[in-house]
Amino acid sequence: MTNNSSVLKKLHKQKLSFAGFPTPLQQMPRLSKALAGPRLFVKRDDMTDLAYGGNKARKLEFLFADAKNKGADTMISVGAIQSNCACMVASAARRLGMKPVLVLVGKEPEVADGNLLLDKLLSADIHFIEGYGPHVEEYMNKLATELRAKGHRPYVIPAGASVPSTVPGYALAMEELVNQFKETGEKLDAVVCACGTGGTQAGLIFGAKLLDVTAKIVGASVFASKTDASNTVSRLVNEAAELFDVDLSIAPEDVTVFDDYIKEGYGILNNDVTEALKLVAKTEGIFIDPVYTGKAMVMLIDLIKKGYFNKDDNVVF
Repeated sequence: MTNNSSVLKKLHKQKLSFAGFPTPLQQMPRLSKALAGPRLFVKRDDMTDLAYGGNKARKLEFLFADAKNKGADTMISVGAIQSNCACMVASAARRLGMKPVLVLVGKEPEVADGNLLLDKLLSADIHFIEGYGPHVEEYMNKLATELRAKGHRPYVIPAGASVPSTVPGYALAMEELVNQFKETGEKLDAVVCACGTGGTQAGLIFGAKLLDVTAKIVGASVFASKTDASNTVSRLVNEAAELFDVDLSIAPEDVTVFDDYIKEGYGILNNDVTEALKLVAKTEGIFIDPVYTGKAMVMLIDLIKKGYFNKDDNVVF
């Protein structure tokens, strides 16, 4: 097994650098005061340098490095019609001189707005498909076969870009956080994040293990049950450890994730999320999204009210 410092150096060498890291770490004193809670910080991964920003950039630096190494000239990605991941794939593909092909789940709207409008501005080849299921992967593979027949070299990206090879993206984010807290002389006590396909929380846990960080890493599931989310995150951590020859493993019970905040379902706005968005905007001038970070913020607010964190904890959102 390799030692942890050499693993981190190796991870840095296995990615491209096109997303503007490290991102800023900012304190949120007015939000802390409004919630009468611990010291709150925000890791501004909304300021990554792809499309309009977002966490997927950390994963894509690894995926695009692999794609380039394999000689790919076309990137195929899947997501919901307003998928930020799909939009960032298209943006990264154009930046690197590649063709983006997007499979978007849902009926094509009469008027394109939001990320779909950006996808069109990026001249992505867009395919609409009804519903999630095995047929989506089959359709992506069919597109890849057709592209190969035309002489292209496609690379297929799974939903959410959450595969073991991309887990290091957020391990390196944890390294950034550790370095940023060292500069302030403060201790990192907890990190709160949304948990969808599991890659972000898995990466943070993987990084914490590599760096011997004892901070709590708390996930807010946006669609999966606590059991399913914990299983997914632990599996990604363990498969990444095996892939990168690291002597560590975790059990699903080691993953802290809550499914209490899914409420009506994935992507469905509710009053708690609306109020959380308003509170963060009003106190800190920061906009969070209603699908992922909005529900993670609802969780953070609720956990603070329940006394989950100590008053003097440093908590990163």
